[in-house]
Amino acid sequence: MLMHPDLMLVLANDRHRELIAEADRTRVLTSARAARKARKAPAVRGQPAGTLASCEPTVAVPAR
Repeated sequence: MLMHPDLMLVLANDRHRELIAEADRTRVLTSARAARKARKAPAVRGQPAGTLASCEPTVAVPAR
C-alpha cells in the first residue's frame, strides 16, 4: 500500500514530537528525584540543619 508523502511526513513529525516529549518528561522526573533525594539527606549532628537555632546546649566561650 502506498502512502501519500505528506501523510508520511506528518506521521514522522508526530513521532519525533512524542520522542522529544518523552525525553523531556524523563529529564524532569530525574531532576525532581535528585532534588527530593538531596532534601532528604540526613542531618549531621552538630551542624545547623536550617535557619533556626539549635536546641542542643552549646559550650560557653570565655570573654576576652
